[in-house]
Amino acid sequence: MRYDCDLHCHTVRSDGYDTPEELIINAKEAGLKVVAITDHDIQPPLYVETDGEKLDIRLYAKKYGLELVLGYEFSCDTYVDDVHILGYKMDFESPLLQEEVERAKRSKSDAYRELCEILTSKGMPIDYENEILRYTDEEGNVRYRDPDEVQRKHIFEVMAKKGYAPTWQEAKILVRDDPELNVRRKKISPFDAIDLIKACGGTAVLAHPFLIDEVITYPDGRNLTRKEYIDRLVKHGLDGIEACYTYSKTSYKGSLSDDEIERIVKEEYKGRVKFFTGGSDYHADHKKGVENPRYLGERGISLREFEEIRDYLVGE
Repeated sequence: MRYDCDLHCHTVRSDGYDTPEELIINAKEAGLKVVAITDHDIQPPLYVETDGEKLDIRLYAKKYGLELVLGYEFSCDTYVDDVHILGYKMDFESPLLQEEVERAKRSKSDAYRELCEILTSKGMPIDYENEILRYTDEEGNVRYRDPDEVQRKHIFEVMAKKGYAPTWQEAKILVRDDPELNVRRKKISPFDAIDLIKACGGTAVLAHPFLIDEVITYPDGRNLTRKEYIDRLVKHGLDGIEACYTYSKTSYKGSLSDDEIERIVKEEYKGRVKFFTGGSDYHADHKKGVENPRYLGERGISLREFEEIRDYLVGE
């Protein structure tokens, strides 16, 4: 089954493998009506180069019969994995947002260099300079990343390539579950992310709620259940929750099916948030040979559902 609207997708601007233009073309070929670009900790592209001129990327998508939704996925909470807040309908050129982008870049660069050093000390050598910043693309060309462009996924891919884990997904789990390896970069709090989204005129949506651990333990000994954690976000002004999501192809630790989670989320939060969204969290992983990649429109919402919540997601 493919949904008409996929509201959670990534490009090469964060940890995906499609360019924004490729994502739009691939979404059209997949039969989608609406697709969103929601890269991690960076503003979405507002323009594309076509015929030597800059064109509004939403108009570019419209040429392919698609409505493009622009978003920003905030990685939140230094001490809790996979707390992500999606900001839609924001002023993506706001100085407030640019300040957060720069802060997130610095925190990532420092933490990812440290992770490579710790992996090396534990018998899994990874050279940050020559294997992460300097890399070989799919066509055999040597390229260089700016430290600000490094994503944890780049490190996981090298771990898999060198045989430290069977796949990058299993490398992620290996790092996540080892306290020595799980280097904590300083992340924005989810409450501050919600405030920032609203200060920039946007709406805040909690992505993949069931990727948050069922019981959260903070370094100071505090414990919170997932439900208590999400309740706090709702009380703080969370606008929506991503209900329809590809848990079966992620590091989700539970045993519930994607459909069961969608039903539970909608039952629990109906009337408590303004709307529900859905998305595949597409990264074009098939380009890296992932055996069971997420594909566009695998999860999402119908066109009718999108039209009902369109004003929450799309700016003028």
